[in-house]
Formats: sequence, C-alpha cells, structure tokens
Amino acid sequence: MEDLKKVFAAKLLDIKAIKLQPNDPFTWASGWQSPFYCDNRKTLSYHDIRSFVKVELTHAIMENFPEATAVAGVATGAIAQGALVADELALPYAYVRPKPKDHGTRNQIEGQLPEGAKVVVVEDLISTGASSLKAVEALRRVGLEVVGMVASYTYGFPIAEQAFKDAKVKLVTLTDYEHVVAQALATGYIKENEVSMLQEWRKDPANWKSQS
Repeated sequence: MEDLKKVFAAKLLDIKAIKLQPNDPFTWASGWQSPFYCDNRKTLSYHDIRSFVKVELTHAIMENFPEATAVAGVATGAIAQGALVADELALPYAYVRPKPKDHGTRNQIEGQLPEGAKVVVVEDLISTGASSLKAVEALRRVGLEVVGMVASYTYGFPIAEQAFKDAKVKLVTLTDYEHVVAQALATGYIKENEVSMLQEWRKDPANWKSQS
C-alpha cells in the first residue's frame, strides 16, 4: 500500500492534477486559503491513469470490502470513477448528490440499487468529509448498508478523520497529502523550506494565511 501511495502521488503530480503554490495560495469555495489544489478529475483525461485509478480502487474494494454488493459514486467528482469501478466489479451502480435536486423528481440518489444492498461508496477526494458523509447518510436513510468508502486522495484533515470515525465509516484511499508532499519534495517541485509551512496549513486550514 505504501508503494501504491508513492506511485499514485507521482502520477498526480506528473499530470498537474495537484498544484502546490505555497507562496501564491488558492482560495477554496469555503473561503479557506490553500497552498495546495487537487483536481482528481484530470485523471479521467488520460487513459493509462484513468485505468490505473479504476483498477486500484477496484483492488481496494475487493481487499477491504469484499462483502459489497453495489457501488455508489459521490457527485460530481466521483460519478465517472464510481461507474468505472462498478463496471469492473460487475455490480449495480448509482450516484448520490449532496442534496436532493430542486426540480423534477427531486432525487438525491440517481439510479436504482437493490433493496438491502451492501454499498461501497466511491469518492474522488476527501477534504472535510462533509459532502462525502452526506452521501452516506442519504444511502442509509433509504435502508442501504454502507460497508465503507474508497477515494483516490485525502488531505487527512483531523476534522475529516473525526467525522469518519463518528459516522463509523471505514475510509481507504490510494494516496494522501503526506505522500504527495514527500514526492513533490523528492522531485524538486517544492523546496525543503516550504514543507513546514505546508504542514502548518494542514493542521488548521481554516485560519491559515500566506506569509508571502
């Protein structure tokens, strides 16, 4: 698993799915300033990496959640990844919105999963975990059993780790913040003196401000 995290971190950096800008931070929708931006959806544009993600998420499910009888992707980032994984596993698939549509059928779960299914949730990345766990809540509300979640990447924020613990959801990811930062340093993408600042940001991202 350790080797996988290093390999996938390198792949994400190679296609610039992850951008590290400690001195020119991004602003997230939440208002947080961030030296780090992750766009896993870029992996869908490259056949070799798209296939890599599909195969490795499938392996993660088979190893950690072999009891799963259905797959659910979290909208919008993991709709495609979830569908690819469900196809590989030959299992029923649906995707879940953060909240019900405000028009039409007002569905939150799009698709049809068997009654009483044991569902593994597929996500593209985990930040605070809030939207991911809203999908879990929606599935549980309709009587489905969520056996766990797989994701391509996690920031590893303490707030997310606690949220998953409280929700009793096991999370397995292909790579994480630590491995991306380590790989970025090893390849010269960032400098040694930027690492401590990046780690400080991750401890308290809501209050972090660039010193540049």
